[in-house]
Formats: sequence, C-alpha cells, structure tokens
Amino acid sequence: MVTQIITAYNNSPSAVTAAAALLRAGECVAFPTETVYGLGANGLDEGAVAKIFAAKGRPNDNPLILHIHDFAQAEQLWTDIPETAKQLAAVFWPGPLTLIYTAAPCVPAIVRANLPTVALRMPDNEIALHMLRAAGLPIAAPSANSSGSPSPTSAAHVMDDLNGRIPLILDGGACHIGIESTILSLCTAPPTLLRPGAITREMIEAVIGEIGLSPALLSPLQQGETPQSPGQKHRHYAPNCKVKVISGEPSAVAARICELYEQSGQRCHIAATAENAPHYTGKQYTTLGSRGNPATLCANLFSLLRAADCDLLLMEGIDTSGAGLAYMNRVLRAAGFDGERV
Repeated sequence: MVTQIITAYNNSPSAVTAAAALLRAGECVAFPTETVYGLGANGLDEGAVAKIFAAKGRPNDNPLILHIHDFAQAEQLWTDIPETAKQLAAVFWPGPLTLIYTAAPCVPAIVRANLPTVALRMPDNEIALHMLRAAGLPIAAPSANSSGSPSPTSAAHVMDDLNGRIPLILDGGACHIGIESTILSLCTAPPTLLRPGAITREMIEAVIGEIGLSPALLSPLQQGETPQSPGQKHRHYAPNCKVKVISGEPSAVAARICELYEQSGQRCHIAATAENAPHYTGKQYTTLGSRGNPATLCANLFSLLRAADCDLLLMEGIDTSGAGLAYMNRVLRAAGFDGERV
C-alpha cells in the first residue's frame, strides 16, 4: 500500500473530500487534532475498525474513542444523555475531553473492546471537524502510531510509524496540546478520571463538583484488570531507550540525575525543566518547558521521546497538580513505572 500525505492547511476542500471518501469506503485515514494525530475509520463498521488494530498492531482489549462533530450524535451512540455530559460538553466541547457512558446497540463490540460503554469526544481542530462533517459518520480513532510507541504530534511522526499501512495522512501541522485527551467516565458516582489531559481535574470539578481518580493514573493496572479506557496499558508511550524518572525536591532531583548520568556508563540524555536546566551544563539534555507551566512540558514530551537517541533517558518528575498529573501519567508509563524519589 502507498501512503499519501495531503496538506490540509486552511481546511483544503480537496483534502477533506478525499479523506471523507476513504472513510465512507471503509478505509483508514490519519488526521490532525488539537491533542495528537488520530487514525480514523468508520466507527459503525466493524471491518473498517479492524483495519485500525491491524495498522497499529494494537491489542483488541484496548477500547477506542468515537469522534463526533455534533452533540446530537451522542444521542445515537449512548443509551441516553446524562446531565453531567450536557454540562461538560457545554463548557469543553469542542475540546480535549473524552466522556464515557453506556453504549447504544449500534456501537460495535470491537470499538468498545466488549465493554458496555463507549468513549466520545469532539475535537477542537477545524480540519478534523470538517472531515467528520464531510464523512457524516462517528469516526473511531486512537493515536496514529505503532501501538505502545510515543503518540504522533506531526504528520511526519505518523509517516514514520504507519508508512505503507494506511492510504492517507492529512497534514495539518503540529498539534498544539501534544498529549491525548482527558478521559472521564460518567458511569460512576461521582464520575471517575481515567486518563488526565489538558482538561484538568480542577477544571472538571469547577463544572460538576468532585470527581474520583482511577488508581491507574500513576500506577500500572493490576494483574488481570481490564483497561476501561485508552492509555491504561502498563507500557505506553515508550521510546527506543530505557527511561527512568526521578522525583522529589527539584534541586535534589537534578543532583540525582547528574549522579546517574555520570555513573551509568551508557549514552544518556536528560529531559530537563527550565528551572533545573542550568544544573546540566556540559551534559546532553533537552529543555521541555517549565515546572510552573506543565502544559509546556506536555506539548514537547512526545517529540522528545521520539527523537531520543540514547541508551538511557533521565526524566524529572514534577508535582501532580493541574496539568502536572497528565505529564506524570505519560512519563511514568513511558518508563514502565521505573522511577525513584529523592
């Protein structure tokens, strides 16, 4: 299969039309969102969705998200509309928030990973929304990468992983958020945060009140436990090197990272915060962003994980308030939960 890239800036009608035609024909298309690039197929066509799993090498126990362009579509895909969904959609849709509720009978089991629920989201990206409207379908779409590897934030990343496996990539430039959407289950009382993202716990609670936190946000699923949403697998977002996370008071973190860098005997690279970067002078490091603004760390994380040319990547742990929770969720999974506190 030849994989074509079409530039879709300014919502190119020809690009969107080509993508919509492929989706209606049961094929897969990679497309940009505000979070990461997605690999989409007709979410009501079991055969089309199976092509997503085949292209990614994705385990079939990992559920998918259905992307929609209009809230009215939720009425067809959920058994009913909970009041919390209406409240949250009014504030955060379109946007990087995925909501889980009981699936309607039309949603194939392959999308749900045989769970009774389905995840819905409305992306805040004009190219994606134009494509969704043109296709006229709910589009099942995980991240457009090989399963387990860092998620793609550019069309080039998608090509690196899926060249020859899918027919089309819509190139919409770099994704500005850079990590996947927040996932909230509305099937519990109170609702439960299953995956943190740019829409933080604090932002959600300002709208609907207190929510619960999945134990798997910062730790692996227990033996035999079934993933309830994307992003809960033990080893996820993994680069082609070993990753170790050092957490604690910032100056102590920097000192320990420098110690490990000197002692490892391996080719090391440091994922630094701006505040600690001066400690790493003379070493190989990349400044991702600021501890005071974890969204900057999130935006640059996957690009670094993909580009890392080393044997050992040493990463700073940060506070888990606000967007720090989303950052630490990805970093710990990239490391396979290999970390220490100093």
